Amino acid sequence: MHIHGYSWVGEKRTFDDEALRRPPHPDPPPVPRKGDAAAHRLAERFREVAAEFAVTGIPPLQTAHWLIKPASMIRGTWEEPKEAGEWLGLQLAEFAPRFASGGERKVTRLLFLVGAAVERLTWGMDVSLGHYLKGTVFHSVALVTCSPNLSAPDLPCPVSGSA
Repeated sequence: MHIHGYSWVGEKRTFDDEALRRPPHPDPPPVPRKGDAAAHRLAERFREVAAEFAVTGIPPLQTAHWLIKPASMIRGTWEEPKEAGEWLGLQLAEFAPRFASGGERKVTRLLFLVGAAVERLTWGMDVSLGHYLKGTVFHSVALVTCSPNLSAPDLPCPVSGSA
């Protein structure tokens, strides 16, 4: 097993567009009949979401679905949970001064989050954290176990291609 790290910073309203955060359904909607405006809108939205999911850096709803996205979105890869935890700690330290909530900036809280993340990774589980930043910005960081991923064991590694 190894661990991939992902990070995203963007507008909260973009993060809230859940359609772009789900992989497309394996079955597309039926071909719309001529004149059926609603069916045409649905088909167009399906095509848009199907094209966008794999290439957008917006965090997926299910953490394991990061593995569906291109390897270029990986911010780091580690063999050991402790190493991944160190990267997570650096991410949190970098963004903590911008956290909207003062309580979330406390060093003891950040250390607790890193420790809990390392423990979860040791068990083979994924970690996903998000923080509102000042203004309308959201920061998401994820650590995803790979080869295999416990919650989605059939997903291949975006780097090696093996599950």
